[in-house]
Amino acid sequence: MFSTFIDTFFMSSIASLFSKTSSAPIEIWRIQRQNPFIPNSTLRSVIKKEGYRYLWKGNGVNLIKATPQYALTYSLFSVFTEKIDKNNSYNNLLCGVLSGACSMSVIYPLEITRTYLILQTNKNKYRGIFDVFRKNKFKSLYKGCGTSILGFSIFSGFMFQGRDYLNEKYPNNPLNGGIASIYALTISYPTDLVRRRLQLQGFDNTVPKYNGAIDCVKKIIKNEGGFISLYRGLFPNYVKSFVQWSIHFAMIDYFTTFKQKQSLYNKP
Repeated sequence: MFSTFIDTFFMSSIASLFSKTSSAPIEIWRIQRQNPFIPNSTLRSVIKKEGYRYLWKGNGVNLIKATPQYALTYSLFSVFTEKIDKNNSYNNLLCGVLSGACSMSVIYPLEITRTYLILQTNKNKYRGIFDVFRKNKFKSLYKGCGTSILGFSIFSGFMFQGRDYLNEKYPNNPLNGGIASIYALTISYPTDLVRRRLQLQGFDNTVPKYNGAIDCVKKIIKNEGGFISLYRGLFPNYVKSFVQWSIHFAMIDYFTTFKQKQSLYNKP
């Protein structure tokens, strides 16, 4: 089992590197649309004030965060599915929730760091990942952690469940992962918006003040246009998730098939 976990972790790590780097400018766009009150929070402003290469700002810490996060999520999912009753129709949903909760708990300070580096302009607040750690207390690096664990657990659970369903209906379709991510995102999205707002408390004086997740939800609904405002920035998130997860799972499927062929070839 340990060997299988390592193999799965390695394959998912490589897939995360490629999928995250490919979708990095879309990642910036989606976070900007969630938080339009931050100064210069448009792609045009990034290009004008910082240059085209800054469309990938924060991608380094994102890779440091996302590579172990998604690799751990996928690896733990594979382990959990072997341990939990496979005849249970909710097996993939439960395994996805458990694996998502575990991985988010491990990497959360890097999640906040990535958000800070993406939303600043010309390094006006932090010079890099270690500067974020130096200037923030340990406790503040876990702002919004509970909401993040809840949201990513829901997202992960429904994504794995959706992808399994699509793989049964449309096997070998490289877009199954992207489509499943849109399905999961539609269900979990308000938690993503809320956790991002909680992460940004104290980041800039333009950020609205919230006293926890429930207060955040109430104020967003009251001040930003009703219940629909909890889905602010959803379209950029759809685009980003579809691109990222289509690439991610297509690469994992390729590596898995290649590994299986090599195993058959090397059999005596």
